[in-house]
Amino acid sequence: MPKKKVRKVYDALIEGAYQGLSDAELHDYVFERCPKATSKRLVRAALLALSDPDVKDRNVLNVIYALAIKHRLDGGPDVEEDDD
Repeated sequence: MPKKKVRKVYDALIEGAYQGLSDAELHDYVFERCPKATSKRLVRAALLALSDPDVKDRNVLNVIYALAIKHRLDGGPDVEEDDD
């Protein structure tokens, strides 16, 4: 079971993706719901979603995958600070 902080980000990520949000809209949605989220947690939550057998919608998986790749490559200023 993932840590509570990653789970909150996961829930927001899945919810936003199922609402049809993608890229910047999905990012903003997640960080609005989880203001203390970091890029590292977002990537971890995305990987959790990609490995979740209950998430079967191809579009949702593609959107989550794209966002994870973008954040993983960007790095972001908060990657070094996150201790999870």
